[in-house]
Amino acid sequence: MLQHTISEEISCTGIGLHTGQPVELKLRPARENTGIVFIREGRGHPVEIPARPEYVTSTRLATTLGFGEATVGTVEHLLSAFYALGVDNAYVSLDGPEIPVMDGSSASFVFLVRSAGRRQQGQKRSKIRIKHEISVRDGARSISVRPGEGLLVDYAIEYGHPTIGTQKIDGFVVTPESFEKEICRARTFGFLHEVEALWKLGLAKGGTLENTVVLDKERVLNGGGLRWTDEFVRHKVLDLLGDLALLGAPIEGHVSVSRGGHALHRMLLEELMAAPDSWELTGGAQTSREFEAGEIVPSRDLTAPV
Repeated sequence: MLQHTISEEISCTGIGLHTGQPVELKLRPARENTGIVFIREGRGHPVEIPARPEYVTSTRLATTLGFGEATVGTVEHLLSAFYALGVDNAYVSLDGPEIPVMDGSSASFVFLVRSAGRRQQGQKRSKIRIKHEISVRDGARSISVRPGEGLLVDYAIEYGHPTIGTQKIDGFVVTPESFEKEICRARTFGFLHEVEALWKLGLAKGGTLENTVVLDKERVLNGGGLRWTDEFVRHKVLDLLGDLALLGAPIEGHVSVSRGGHALHRMLLEELMAAPDSWELTGGAQTSREFEAGEIVPSRDLTAPV
């Protein structure tokens, strides 16, 4: 089990879901033990923001990372593709404050990674093996992770809407194949009254029926309908994987979520980092303490060959 990066640079353009601003995104190979590092361009000098829990600045509407005044929003759709496809190290350069929304799913990012190719590297891949169950509850919402082989996910959502209602995914085994077939095309969704309220606040400026499943009080407004009847809970699993990617190594365990979202996902990450005795780092050369402190991220020489 060795680390992987992408084989060559690849790019795309799009708009930010919440900012509505055009952005160019570039994915570049990175050396072993780099992790995923976002690079904000167009601010006088590049600002590097590692994809790690301590750089999360907001979980409102999406997961946002930041360092100083530089931020990168809506990182979860790209990170979920990296996580599921086994890309450990990559630089992500962008000239705007938000990852392009594309069609609201991870499908475009899966296409980019597949087009660039994956390259095996020389260092062993670390994994976070769960030893003891950790759980977090926030009112009616809950999330937990317990020991398990590979990564399994249970996810349940409940909305008082006739099109959604209660939806569940139980025992979903995360592999590159299952992610591509069952999860990556699930789109982000919102309710019309909420979208209109966000527009008035100057948010969701890039949201359209081309990149968001929008519901009024009774039905889905998108002309093409849904990709699955339970597309909503599938997208929640997609978001979860993107947020788990912030740990910097894949989890070996069974994650269960009820009525989750980015804020709850973040609470689990914080609980894990605060309880290092509940997990161990396997496979790689770093110790759990070094990993917990984020010391697997080396100094970044962006000009050095990889």
